[in-house]
Amino acid sequence: MARFFQPKKKTQLNTKHQSFTIEKLDHHGAGMAYQNKKPVFIEGALPGEQVLAQLTESKSKFSRANLIKIQKTSEQRIKPFCSHYQECGGCNMQHLGLEAQQDYKQQTLSQLMSKFAGQRIALEAPVLSESKAYRRRARISLKFNKKTRQLEFGFRKKQSKDIVTVDHCPVLDNDLDALLTPLHQLLANFSHQDSLGHVELVKGDNTKVIVLRHLKALKEEDQQALEAFAQQHQATLYLMPETDQLNRVVGNSAHYTEAGVTIPFEPNNFIQVNQGVNQSMVEQALNWLSLSENDRVLDLFCGLGNFSLPIAQKVRSVIGVEGVDVMVEKASENAALNQIENARFYQANLEQDFSGQLWAEEKFDKILLDPARAGASGIIEHISQLGASRVVYVSCNPATLARDSQSLLNQGYKLQKLGMLDMFPHTSHLESMALFVKD
Repeated sequence: MARFFQPKKKTQLNTKHQSFTIEKLDHHGAGMAYQNKKPVFIEGALPGEQVLAQLTESKSKFSRANLIKIQKTSEQRIKPFCSHYQECGGCNMQHLGLEAQQDYKQQTLSQLMSKFAGQRIALEAPVLSESKAYRRRARISLKFNKKTRQLEFGFRKKQSKDIVTVDHCPVLDNDLDALLTPLHQLLANFSHQDSLGHVELVKGDNTKVIVLRHLKALKEEDQQALEAFAQQHQATLYLMPETDQLNRVVGNSAHYTEAGVTIPFEPNNFIQVNQGVNQSMVEQALNWLSLSENDRVLDLFCGLGNFSLPIAQKVRSVIGVEGVDVMVEKASENAALNQIENARFYQANLEQDFSGQLWAEEKFDKILLDPARAGASGIIEHISQLGASRVVYVSCNPATLARDSQSLLNQGYKLQKLGMLDMFPHTSHLESMALFVKD
């Protein structure tokens, strides 16, 4: 007998306001309640709170809901210090005290490592910095609102493409924050505001950087006004007419000096957002590697040389490997600028087979990894073949750190140290560092 497919009837979402008791925070900072044993994630709610919420999504294994009202307030709840907090999608943890945020992140790191890597050790002291005015770069969204005939200038709203107009950002570096209002006023007088894409603001040790992405050529008077603005504010100005094209029209290239080296960078190069944490992070990594003058060190995902160059000052030789050609060239230039002659840099896709590459034929005493959020799933399986007795893994995603830790443990390494890096205070974003050793 033939059987015909019959689609299941969609159950209608219950959008009535319902009461929930929050039991804990998930790994993204949302409050977790349970309804018929199914987790319900409620952004902005804290453990111990009784809240009124409205379901926005219901799947077979979880639901999501919007917070409507707090009926019983947690003692840990505080008033957010940013006037844009309720709308802006930038920070998501300002309603929780700073120490409680740090405790939450450390608990999250411990839980993920225990659950997925089977490792539970006492955490090292966290790496912390100032919790305000810490961001040395930000992207400002621009949108010409055809209804209001106004240029919107700010950050994306929570879970939306709409823009919150921002005139002050308490977590942005003070020098960059001071540019927000006058820069908005300047751009709001431009012709063809609908062809303005975004603004990037970056703080170097020697200059402030302004990047304007524009989809059409700027009118001569608009560009002259922007150049005058940059000169007035002692800033470097780049124009970006294409995604992969940067034209510096005012000022000098930016650089930062940390851990004893000077690193020039272009505004489209990756640098760590939090200078204070980056400085301490590099120092801690060098300490955990236990470097000696005869060591040969491999720095994987090396970028501009953020770790490679300080390491090179303490060891026999360093090899840095990076997937982006431009970054490899910049790292080599940065080594020459700092008169470092014992560092070499190579380009390689570390997700693919790298056997046969010149650098991979060498043996190393120590290895440092600093991958992107996707982790090091390609290279991680081959770490033991490279000979290192100590491996420091710097992670911006605890889930992939836990996954990659399993591979290192299977290769005979032991987890000796683990610590949280609070690179992004007032957000749920969690960075960490782990040390693995092998006899």
